[in-house]
Amino acid sequence: MKNTNVKWMYLLVLSVIWGSSFILIKKSLLGLTAYQLGALRSIITGIILLAFGYHTLKNISKSKWIWLIISGLLGSFIPSFFFAIAETEIDSAVASILNSLVPLNTILLGFAVFKITSTKRQVLGVIIGFIGTAILILKGSELNPNQNYLYAGYVIASTLMYAANVNIIKRYLQDVKPLAIAAGNYVFIILPAIIILLFTDFFTAERFSNPNFTNAMIYITVLSVLGTAIAKVIFFKLVQISTPVFASSVTYVMPIVALIWGVLDDEAFSLIQGLAAILILVGVYLVHKRKA
Repeated sequence: MKNTNVKWMYLLVLSVIWGSSFILIKKSLLGLTAYQLGALRSIITGIILLAFGYHTLKNISKSKWIWLIISGLLGSFIPSFFFAIAETEIDSAVASILNSLVPLNTILLGFAVFKITSTKRQVLGVIIGFIGTAILILKGSELNPNQNYLYAGYVIASTLMYAANVNIIKRYLQDVKPLAIAAGNYVFIILPAIIILLFTDFFTAERFSNPNFTNAMIYITVLSVLGTAIAKVIFFKLVQISTPVFASSVTYVMPIVALIWGVLDDEAFSLIQGLAAILILVGVYLVHKRKA
C-alpha cells in the first residue's frame, strides 16, 4: 500500500478512536474522580505497552531517553489528568472541539521554539481558529451557566503540550520505533501514576460500593487499551511517515465523532457554538493547506 494511502488510513482510524475518547472520559467520571481516572489511564496503558514493548527499550540510545521522558509527560501523563479535570465541568463535545487547536498550536510552537517558518495563510488560520475558540467558550458558558468554562483552560493547555510533543517526536525521535516510543514514555509515567492513585480514596470500601464503579472501570479500560495504548502507537507511526501538522490534523474528524456521541448523550449544543466549531476547523484547514 502506498505511503499516502497508509497515512490517510491511520488518520481516519485515529479520528474515530480519539473522537470517542471524550465520551469515555465523561462516563468514567461517573464512578471515578478526575485524579483516579488520570492515574488509572496511565497505569493500565503502561502495563499494556510495557508488556508488548519492553523488549524494544534496549534498542533506544541513551541520548533519546531525555526526549522520551519529556514526550511522555507532555503527550500522555499531564493531559490524561487535565482532560479528566476539564470534563468535570465542561461537556465532552466542547472538550473535543477545543482539542482541535492542536494543529494551530503545532504551527505556533514550531515557529517559536523549533524555528519552523510559517506562511501568512497559516498565521491567518491561527487567528481564525482562536476567534472560534473564544466564541465557543463564551457561548458555552451562556448555554450552560452551571458549568465553569474556566476549566476549558485545561484542554487548551493540553493542546499546547500535544503540539510540543509532535514536534519533539518529529525532530528528536524520528528514528525510534513507534512501539519503543510508547513503551519508553510509560517507563517513567507508570510509577508516579501509581503513587497518585494511592493518595486518592480509590481503595476504600465506599469507592467499590459505588453502583457506577464497575461501568466506570469498563470505560477506563477501553479508553486505556484502545484510546491510549493502541492509538499512541498508530499516532507515533503517523508522525514519522508524514509531518507534525498532518498528524495533528486528526482533530479534523475527532470533533464530529465526539459531537455525535455528545448529542446522543443529551449534551446541549447551540447553533452559534456549531459556527464557532466551523471557524476552528477553517483555521485548522488554512494552517494545513498546501500552496497550489
